Amino acid sequence: MEYMQAPASSSQGNILCCTCGVPIAPNPANMCVACLRTQVDISEGIPKQVTVHFCKQCERYLQPPATWVQCALESRELLALCLKKLKSSMSKVRLIDAGFLWTEPHSKRIKMKLTIQKEVMNGAILQQVFVVEFVIQSQMCDDCHRVEAKDFWKAVVQVRQKTVHKKTFYYLEQLILKHKLHQNALNIKEIHEGIDFYYGSKQHAQKMVDFLQCTVPCRSKASQRLISHDIHSNTYNYKSTFSMEIVPVCKDNVVCLSPRLAQSLGNMGQVCVCIRVTSTIHLIDPRTLQIAEVDGNTYWRNPFNGLFNPSQLEEFIVMDTDIIRDQKLGAGAGMRSNKHTLAEVWVQKTSEMNTSQQYHCRTFLGHLLNIGDLVLGFDFANSNINDEYLNKMNPHHVPDVVLIKKSYDRSRRVKRRNWKLQEMARDREGMDTDDERQYQDFLEDLEEDEALRKNVNIFRGEQLMTAAQTYSRSSITREISEPLFRFLLSGYGSFTVNGCLRCVKDPGGERH
Repeated sequence: MEYMQAPASSSQGNILCCTCGVPIAPNPANMCVACLRTQVDISEGIPKQVTVHFCKQCERYLQPPATWVQCALESRELLALCLKKLKSSMSKVRLIDAGFLWTEPHSKRIKMKLTIQKEVMNGAILQQVFVVEFVIQSQMCDDCHRVEAKDFWKAVVQVRQKTVHKKTFYYLEQLILKHKLHQNALNIKEIHEGIDFYYGSKQHAQKMVDFLQCTVPCRSKASQRLISHDIHSNTYNYKSTFSMEIVPVCKDNVVCLSPRLAQSLGNMGQVCVCIRVTSTIHLIDPRTLQIAEVDGNTYWRNPFNGLFNPSQLEEFIVMDTDIIRDQKLGAGAGMRSNKHTLAEVWVQKTSEMNTSQQYHCRTFLGHLLNIGDLVLGFDFANSNINDEYLNKMNPHHVPDVVLIKKSYDRSRRVKRRNWKLQEMARDREGMDTDDERQYQDFLEDLEEDEALRKNVNIFRGEQLMTAAQTYSRSSITREISEPLFRFLLSGYGSFTVNGCLRCVKDPGGERH
């Protein structure tokens, strides 16, 4: 505690304190600091211990009356929150300085040193420094309380896709994680043919619906159910339900378009292969390399379904291949793919190697296939397909075999995969036994398709140097860049980790 006064001139003398008689410099109170301290306490009325409420789940502080804010220890935001607690009691003093005193992080105490000024006796300005202790008490916020309850929800988004494979759901899960739309969900429940997202407000559910409509081809329906009604205030309490149906077409599906839709897409063939599903359905004609995109509105006006399930893929071996160099398209044809090569191939089933039965077909995989390679495809010649548009097609225009993708050694690819994906925490019900198989198929699609991979956050684990590490989808560390991802797929090379040049080697000594 000290006086705040103008500096005395050299000719000014001292006076005696009116209480204790000690010589002091003249001041309006004519009292020394010790005597004035016994007479006046300018911090009177300011609490020296204050309670601050803190939520352990979301690590936020309560800012009265009902706002929860995120504040780090010894931050400006926490300093402002603590000063607001003292604002009403400091109306008669002037705040000069405020700062934190160090305390143990686990002590549940926050100490703040305040410097204040106030005018006392006969206009003397007194300055005082004191410490206020803030006691942290745990209190669960409303949002976390609803999350813990898991039953208190006001809106649900039901996402469904009537298909066997879940590739679209795996892709959608990564998009939701990338944009952090799962953080507002009270609960996520995975059921047969889809996922349910529960929200505490209709606005959060509507945000998820808008996101789904922009990322995957789908259609939506909304409904609400009255829970309660207050006749005095005329307020209603509803529970809203949003039903989202994703188109039942996944990557690597063979589809048969209606003649009208095929004509509107540039006179492409009716039998097409789905090479990718993003915000639109990407189709390619295996006979001409013609590509087209079908959005959700176009699909629901002219719907089509997959002709085969992924479990019906058969393995073929390439007996002969011939690249088609000059392919002329008819009038009104659309765009052709520059990433694929058209070829005519002779293939034979690996299950019929003891026979002379071979199949001739055109494929868009000419840039990948060589004689002796294994390839997966669908056998039209020996299948009984019940499809409205396929049954009306000219039999000469229906291919015997449609090749989908080249076959690789799955065990070796899993062994060399040093990257992982994040996964949403959700309740699982009615899970199929081949979910892990489908997830591995989705990871292989990411390795092979750069356009699909650019929308997904890919992470690497702590044991990146060990090529034969045990695969685990739970440990997530840091995101890897596209050049590093290409290195991991290339099988050789080096890169830097923490400034040191490293190489990835397998137990056999080969560089990977």
